[in-house]
Amino acid sequence: MDLTTLPTQSSDYTDASTTNAIAGSSTHDETLQATIEDSPAISLSPNTMVLAEVLSDETLNWRIHNCKISEKTVTQDLPMLFLYHYDSLDESVKQAYPLTPSLLAKFNTPMTASEAATFIGIDSKLIASPWQVKVIGSLVVFSEALQLAVRLHWTNTGKTTEQLYTKDAAEALIAAFKEWQFFGRIDVLYKNQQQTLVSIDEHNTSDQPLLTFSPSTEYHYLPASHALTIIAKLEADKVQLPWFESAILERLG
Repeated sequence: MDLTTLPTQSSDYTDASTTNAIAGSSTHDETLQATIEDSPAISLSPNTMVLAEVLSDETLNWRIHNCKISEKTVTQDLPMLFLYHYDSLDESVKQAYPLTPSLLAKFNTPMTASEAATFIGIDSKLIASPWQVKVIGSLVVFSEALQLAVRLHWTNTGKTTEQLYTKDAAEALIAAFKEWQFFGRIDVLYKNQQQTLVSIDEHNTSDQPLLTFSPSTEYHYLPASHALTIIAKLEADKVQLPWFESAILERLG
């Protein structure tokens, strides 16, 4: 996909904030100066845009395109470690069925709630089966004015699944995404020939601490160390960037 396939933007892209973004606003200059000071070996021209800073700039009227789900698990049927089943028991049940060496030996054994109840020797109704939720998806955030599109990936958890004790699947999904996060690979499409775009590896762990994007009609994969810098910045500023969460929650619904 390239920017020519994205929806035509409304006139708000021609407002003062967009004009400043293209020309290089004072805010960008200040942010850029701070970035240069943090990375003294890197020298950038004043008109250069830093990808991490641009993506987290809430004044640029970013749009979300093609938010989709690639993997979705919402179930009560998957086995989980016995210790989670035991921990979920009411305290009165735990007192009646205290931990024994045989129970402790099974703590890290995956099993269903029914199997756990049988092993403990209690009615299966005494063990609540949590909803286990894992959703992975992607989205494209883009600016027609900057001719920049970035594909990001998101999920509700870095674990195999997240266990949630709610009455139904809909509530479980809502609860699961209270702490959603970006992760994984990032792809960048940049077609702007008027302004230089770079990515800085703030941890200086890659062979290319500074990447410059040449104008292209194709997406380019961002090295892992640079992706981590972008993700850290987006996560830190996520509250100020509500369009990401809005798009994800709308897709889940």
